[in-house]
Amino acid sequence: MIVTAACHIHSEWSYDAKWPLRDLAAEFANRGYQVLLVAEHDRNFSEQRFQQHRIACSDASSEELLVVPGIEYSDPDNVIHIPTWGITSFLGEALPTAQLLEKVRANNGVAVLAHPARRKAWMRYDHSWARYLVGIEIWNRKYDGWAPSPVATSLLRGTDLVPFASLDFHQRNQLYPLSMQLDIRGPITEESIVNCIRARRCRATAFSQPAEMCLAGWRRSILSSAEKVRRSVASLYHSVKVL
Repeated sequence: MIVTAACHIHSEWSYDAKWPLRDLAAEFANRGYQVLLVAEHDRNFSEQRFQQHRIACSDASSEELLVVPGIEYSDPDNVIHIPTWGITSFLGEALPTAQLLEKVRANNGVAVLAHPARRKAWMRYDHSWARYLVGIEIWNRKYDGWAPSPVATSLLRGTDLVPFASLDFHQRNQLYPLSMQLDIRGPITEESIVNCIRARRCRATAFSQPAEMCLAGWRRSILSSAEKVRRSVASLYHSVKVL
């Protein structure tokens, strides 16, 4: 069964987001998503808060949409970010990436490298991490905008890692037609979703088409041009707003 997932979602449980989980669940269910892959920031989390968050995700779930709890871990320099799912305990705040990835594997979770273009994270990427990761974000709406990442495909080359299309949702303007299509075996549960991602039975989509179609050619050119215009308009807007 193919289900549509919104990936890398932040709620009011993250320090820089405000949407309640129930409101997020309702918004994304109305948009046709069936799974919400939440990835709260590790900052200010603890084991107790993590367990409370897992309960809140369960309470926000419905027959239409399952909210899957997860944590986006950051390294001590806040450059490398790793969204994770399928882990039932908090691994710690600001862990070195290699140590974090080993803990994710030991706890039978799955991990993805987020937004490699942010703060030039791709320059710190260690190819030895690939054996611990299941994927890399080729498109992160918050940081890449309306066009896919300019650097992610080079990190994927020569690996079996899955390209991920993620919203990195914090606020409404980050809504965008990106999703992960998950091939679920059996009922839609946290376990079956994590198993699906671990087995790489998932595919990134953009505008309801395979996201890889947007990585080159005329589609990439159009999207890149649109993104340049968007950034220019946003910059002008913020300049006027300051005045």
